[in-house]
Amino acid sequence: MRAVVQVDENAATETMAALDPERKHPLAESFERMLSARVVGQERAVRQLSGIYQTFLAEMNAPNRPMGTMLFLGPTGCGKTRVVEAAAEILFGDASAITKIDCAEFQHSHEIAKLIGSPPGYLGHRETPPLLAQENLDRFFTEDTQLSFLLLDEIEKASDALWNLLLGILDKATLTLGDNRRVDFSRTIVVMTSNIGAREVSELISGRIGFGAPRSATSALDADVDQKIYRTALEAARRKFRPEFMNRIDKTVVFHSLTQEHLREILDLELAAVQQRILCSGRAKFRFTCSDSAREMLLAQGTNYNYGARHLKRVIERSLVFPFSNLLATDQICGHDFVTVDFDSKLGKFTFSKRRRETCCNDKLNETEESEDSVSLAGNVLRMIPRNQSISSDQASTAG
Repeated sequence: MRAVVQVDENAATETMAALDPERKHPLAESFERMLSARVVGQERAVRQLSGIYQTFLAEMNAPNRPMGTMLFLGPTGCGKTRVVEAAAEILFGDASAITKIDCAEFQHSHEIAKLIGSPPGYLGHRETPPLLAQENLDRFFTEDTQLSFLLLDEIEKASDALWNLLLGILDKATLTLGDNRRVDFSRTIVVMTSNIGAREVSELISGRIGFGAPRSATSALDADVDQKIYRTALEAARRKFRPEFMNRIDKTVVFHSLTQEHLREILDLELAAVQQRILCSGRAKFRFTCSDSAREMLLAQGTNYNYGARHLKRVIERSLVFPFSNLLATDQICGHDFVTVDFDSKLGKFTFSKRRRETCCNDKLNETEESEDSVSLAGNVLRMIPRNQSISSDQASTAG
């Protein structure tokens, strides 16, 4: 009898196989990699969103709950909104493939009618479709990806009526419109952003970002600052929102402060986006590069910890895009020219020079002579960009 039991145990042992719960689906792994390439310095938010996407792929989301509910906290310009737009761009090919609600437009309780529609007997009933109608949420569904994003930007500016409206969505994934139709949010990722605690966080990260006197801090000190930022933002959110609201949020993500290394990466992405905008324009398609001194000056002028990466984008528009527009409008730049941007410290301004070509500016570009892949030079970064690939100027920003 003992021998028989021993044989059964051995057979059971042979059929056992080790499992790896940390392993990711190839689609989820690709999603996380592409999202990390578009959003700089916010690995925590990227991992959390990638985890929700893997749950969607496994169809293991909680019944009668949204696919995921997230609260993004952090100062302006750190990439809160950009994370959601980049995710939609990866999944649907369009950064605007989200249902976005600017909560600053709902500071009064009566404005909730724009979201759910007016009830019967009230002016406007069934005249204007509500923003949170089922057909509006599902309009970006594809055959492979039946998923939607609902972004509530700057949630702290909304009235209490909107917070009460969200309780049913966050808890039961349902909403009743003014005409008694029910909306299902079970395939929706609900993301709320907030600048709550931004002033306290800015005081903590003062000196962490910028090109003034460098802060003599070790990695341990940086980790300590991030922990303080997390606690400060979370405490500010708990003071602002009621416990029943906070208790319905699955994940609260506090965004990191940006370092100089992050801003350098963002500068490369922004310059690549400007280059692609030039190649996709109807005017002369030229290429440009920035010298080291020009890049350093763009970083110096575009760094402000109070405004984040959004300020860097404005500096690039003012210092590069506007001069390029003037040079194109006056036919100083021709198709296939190679423009070099430098910074003259004596003159205190950016200088532009080009490598001339033999044909005149009025000649049309022969598109058939271009190769299948166009070489894009942005700063000192050499990138191969397919001709049929479109990169928007907002794709590389981390502004939130």
